[in-house]
Amino acid sequence: MSRFLNVLRSWLVMVSVIAMGNTVQSFRDHSFLSEKLYTGTPEFVNGLQARTFGIWTLLSSIIRCACAIDIQNKTLYHITLWTFVLALGHFLSEAFIYKTAPLTIGVMAPLIVASFSIVGMLIGYQCVPEHQDEVGARQKKRN
Repeated sequence: MSRFLNVLRSWLVMVSVIAMGNTVQSFRDHSFLSEKLYTGTPEFVNGLQARTFGIWTLLSSIIRCACAIDIQNKTLYHITLWTFVLALGHFLSEAFIYKTAPLTIGVMAPLIVASFSIVGMLIGYQCVPEHQDEVGARQKKRN
């Protein structure tokens, strides 16, 4: 496995752990979202919306962690890449279309993480073997 994929795996684990923390925070106190993310219209943030955001974040976290474990699984790699594309699209639309999330540090952080992750995963895609047969062949050569 390439050095870049190992760095990418570490990045995915770190992002996944941070997302799990955000999930817990969303379930504990929904004011977290109105104070840090959706500051443009905090009156729209309620417990239901916070729990939905928490579940979405938890699902993304689990997918990203699974990809870090099995980064050579192309299907999982694609799904993980899409979690970042969706997150970027969500925060950009909330900031620029719906105006519910002005560009504060609370919004800039996920935009930066999603952007860097997309770029990293697109670069790392070149290092992922074409077929699972190649992965097996490489492991046999090592033994």
